[in-house]
Formats: sequence, C-alpha cells, structure tokens
Amino acid sequence: IFFCDQDDVELVQQEIFGPVMSVLSFFDVDDAIFRANSSEYGLAAGIITSNITHAQKVAKRLDAGYVWINNYNLSPVEVPFGGRKMSGFGKELGLNPVDDFTQVKTVYIEAGDAETF
Repeated sequence: IFFCDQDDVELVQQEIFGPVMSVLSFFDVDDAIFRANSSEYGLAAGIITSNITHAQKVAKRLDAGYVWINNYNLSPVEVPFGGRKMSGFGKELGLNPVDDFTQVKTVYIEAGDAETF
C-alpha cells in the first residue's frame, strides 16, 4: 500500500498488475471522479460506502470497465469483465465475447415456389 500525494507519480499513472494499491486523498467526490477519469487507463474501480444510491451515481460517472461497490476483484464467470481506454479492447467472460469471435450472416429463404436455376 503506497500513500501518494500527487497524481503524476508513476505508481499512480501506470496500470500495475499485482498486490499494489496507491492511496490518494481528495477534496470531494467530484475531485476523485475527475482525477480517476483523467487516467489513460480504465480497467476497474472500487467504491466503499454505506450509501449504495450515491455509489451507483458515482459508478455511472467513472470511466472504468468494471466498478465494484463494497467489495473488490470478485468476477463471476457470467459477468462481462474488461477495461476502457488503454486498458484493453472488448470483454471477457459472460456472453459479450461471443461477438468478438463470430461474424453474423443472414440467409433469407422464400418458402414458396421458385424457378430452378
């Protein structure tokens, strides 16, 4: 756990995969959302609060592919997971990835009499 006092610290700016957490203070919720959305990455975010209604409003404003409220890093297999911005393309898990690996083709057949070619 790293306590940081500036947003331009490499630890804050980079998407680090591992048991690392950077903790920053903020003035208010608008400040926290602005700073979070200013990152070029948007894999995930976590909100810990007793006010679920407020957390849902904050989650809607965060530019992250996955937002946890009152937990973190739980990903049921049926729920799509993936980032935004520089945090990846597309989703994994759930039904969403099917679109990434398939092409839709429509064949319409008239069931009435038709001339033979």
